[in-house]
Amino acid sequence: KIELKKEDIYAVEIVGGATRIPAVKEKISKFFGKELSTTLNADEAVTRGCALQCAILSPAFKVREFSITDVVPYPISLRWNSPAEEGSSDCEVFTKNHSAPFSKVLTFYRKEPFTLEAYYSSPQDLPYPDPAIAQFLVQKVTPQSDGSSSKVKVKVRVNVHGIFSVSSASLVEVLKFEENEEPMETDQNAKEEEKMQVDQEEPHAEDQQQQTPAENKAESEEMETSHAGSKDKKMDQPPQAKKAKVKTSTVDLPIENQLLWQIDREMLNLYIENEGKMIMQDKLEKERNDAKNAVEEYVYEMRDKLSGEYEKFVSEDDRNSFTLKLEDTENWLYEDGEDQPKQVYVDKLAELKSLGQPIKMRFQESEERPKLFEELGKQIQQYMKVISSFKNKEDQYDHLDAADMVKVEKSTNEAMEWMNNKLNLQNKQSLTMDPVVKAKDIEAKIKVIYGFEYSVVLSALLFIINGP
Repeated sequence: KIELKKEDIYAVEIVGGATRIPAVKEKISKFFGKELSTTLNADEAVTRGCALQCAILSPAFKVREFSITDVVPYPISLRWNSPAEEGSSDCEVFTKNHSAPFSKVLTFYRKEPFTLEAYYSSPQDLPYPDPAIAQFLVQKVTPQSDGSSSKVKVKVRVNVHGIFSVSSASLVEVLKFEENEEPMETDQNAKEEEKMQVDQEEPHAEDQQQQTPAENKAESEEMETSHAGSKDKKMDQPPQAKKAKVKTSTVDLPIENQLLWQIDREMLNLYIENEGKMIMQDKLEKERNDAKNAVEEYVYEMRDKLSGEYEKFVSEDDRNSFTLKLEDTENWLYEDGEDQPKQVYVDKLAELKSLGQPIKMRFQESEERPKLFEELGKQIQQYMKVISSFKNKEDQYDHLDAADMVKVEKSTNEAMEWMNNKLNLQNKQSLTMDPVVKAKDIEAKIKVIYGFEYSVVLSALLFIINGP
C-alpha cells in the first residue's frame, strides 16, 4: 500500500469547462494548497491521454513508467442456480469504480455443469436498456469419487479494455487422504455445497488506486471472503484437532461462452467483407490523391525553378509558354480537376514532364559534365606521364612491352582529341539547347580508355610500388 499525502503532489492540472468556474478553482486550490494549472483544454487532455496509452500498449515504443489505474464504470454481478438455496443466487463481483484490469477467483461446489450469468447490477445507470452481458457454461463438472460435490474454481476478469469474461475454470480433484487424519471437507462443509466463495480478498478502495502496474498486481492479489450466508454456518463447525492433508490435482474445464449482443458468423463475415472493400477504396483514394498532389507539386516546383536555377537553360518563348501551361494546370486542379480519376492526373503529369524534363536534363548535364571532363583529363594526363617516362627509358618502365605502349599512346591521344573536340563544340552550344555531349558519353569514354590501358599501366604502377 502506497500512502500519498498532499505535500507529495507536485502540480495539479484541472481540465473541463466546469473547472474554469472561479468557485470550483478556489475550492480545489484550497484543498491541495497549490496554484492550479489550466494549460490543457478537454480535447487536448483526451488526445494526450490516448497517445500515452497507445505508447504504453504498443511494443514499438518505450515510454517512462506511468501509474495509470482504470476503473470499471458499472458494477458487474454474476447470477447462478443454487440448489442448496432452492433458487438462484447472485454476487456483485466488481463494484462500481473497481480498479481494472483485475481478476478474481470464485469457488463453487458442484456435481454437474452449471451456468453463470453476467449482468450489470445497476441497469438504471446504463446507456442502453438491457443489462445482460453474457452466459458462461462451465462444462465437464463431475462429483468426487465419494459422490460429494467437487470444488470448482472459476476465474473472472475485467481486462484492460473493460471487457468482462470468465477466463478459466478448474476442478479440484481429491486424490488421497492421509491415514488417521480427518479430511478437510467435514460433514458441516457438505451442507455448504452448492455455495460460492470468493477466494481472494478485494483490496480497499484506496489500495486499488495505488496498484502499479494494475495488470500485474491484480493478477496475483487473492481474496479470502466467503459468500453471504456461509459465515454463520462456519461458526457452528466443530473445531478440528488436526488439519487434514490431502493430495489434490487440478483439471481445466472447458467454458462455453454465449455472449449477448454478439453478431452471428454470417453477419460478421459480411462486415469483414465490407471492411475489406472500404480498405481497398481508401487505398484507391489515397493513390488518386497522391497522383493529384504529384501534379500540384510539379507545378509549384517547375514554376519556381523556371525563374531560378533553370532560367539559363530555357529560352524566353519556351519559358513563357511553359509557365502559361503550369498556370492553366493549377487552375484546372482547383476547378474541373478537383475530383478526377487517378489516370487523369497521371496523364496530366506526363504531359507536363514532356515539357519540363528536357529543361531539367540540360541543367543536370551542366552540373555533371564538368566533373566528368575533369576526371577524364586526369586519366589522360596520368597515361601521358607514363608514356613520357617510358620513352625516356626510365628504369621502372623497362619491363613494359614497346608494342603495348604504342597502343596506349594511340588510345590516349584519341581520347584527348575527342575530349578537346567535344569541349569546343559544347562551349559554342547554347545552354538552352540540348548538350553536344552527355554525361553518359563521357563516362563511357572513361571506361574504355581505363579498361584498355588498365593491364599495362597497372603493371607499371605495381612495378613502381613493389619494385622488380
